[in-house]
Amino acid sequence: MDFFLDQNNLLIVFVAIASAVMLLLPNMLKGGGKTVSVPEAVQLANQKDGIFLDIRSHESFKTGSIPQARNLPSADLASKLASLPKNKPIIVVCEKGIESTRVAGSLRKQGYDEAVSLAGGLQGWLKDGMPLSKKP
Repeated sequence: MDFFLDQNNLLIVFVAIASAVMLLLPNMLKGGGKTVSVPEAVQLANQKDGIFLDIRSHESFKTGSIPQARNLPSADLASKLASLPKNKPIIVVCEKGIESTRVAGSLRKQGYDEAVSLAGGLQGWLKDGMPLSKKP
């Protein structure tokens, strides 16, 4: 018993537990959603007629969005879910890729098997030098 109470051993146990939590944390935060990079998202849109679904507010969407993106704020998603096709990839976009990962996971659970989240969200899109479109 004295072995476990030794301060050095407690530190090692703490570091091991912290490491395990840090390794598991990204998967827990994803909420079951699959994430794709910007080039993968563009490929899904071009080759499989994927739809960019921007879940930000209408006001944020108007200031700049991915060209050809469809705006459906996450607050309205449940009531307008039937308007989304189940036979095409849906690339969910938010500001930073956090909320979109949760929404993509939720869509997958509801039968939208090809729903994915854009890694980094709109900020990731801009970081990769991709264009924005401003809506009136």
